[in-house]
Amino acid sequence: MQAMPPRTDFAQQLCPVARTMAVLGERWAILVLRECFTGASRFDEFERRLGIAPNILAARLRGLVEHGVLERVPAEGGRHEYRLTEKGRDVFPLYLALKRWGDRWMAPPEGPLVELRERATGREVAAPPPLRSDGLPLMPEDVVALPGPGAPPALRARLARTPKDPADAA
Repeated sequence: MQAMPPRTDFAQQLCPVARTMAVLGERWAILVLRECFTGASRFDEFERRLGIAPNILAARLRGLVEHGVLERVPAEGGRHEYRLTEKGRDVFPLYLALKRWGDRWMAPPEGPLVELRERATGREVAAPPPLRSDGLPLMPEDVVALPGPGAPPALRARLARTPKDPADAA
């Protein structure tokens, strides 16, 4: 039997997207945050709403706390609550984008299971698509990747070889 190659540890990669996936890419992480965004803060609420095993939930909450996405604070009765940090609140637009995609491509024929509405106005909350400077939808082919200030030499070299315009690739 052939040995499996070692798994890539995304947390050790330089790429911020890979490092983000190390924190948020585990299948329960976004669902725990979804519940935070809709008001859950206690262990038993997460467990009940998600139908997740307590040991798995404890590990996920611990990881989100360790990464500074949630904070664990004392609550009445000697228990604890989990609250979003600034870092956790910054995940909200990502959640809205995932929800928009899921509502379009994964919802049942009847439509989305949940609608998010602004508390003050009752208007539906929707993640706007990214827009180009002319106001039209921004598509992957409209974007060029250039080295940022933290790019190491190998990434700078790779991006220097990347066509800057789709016409350059031909």
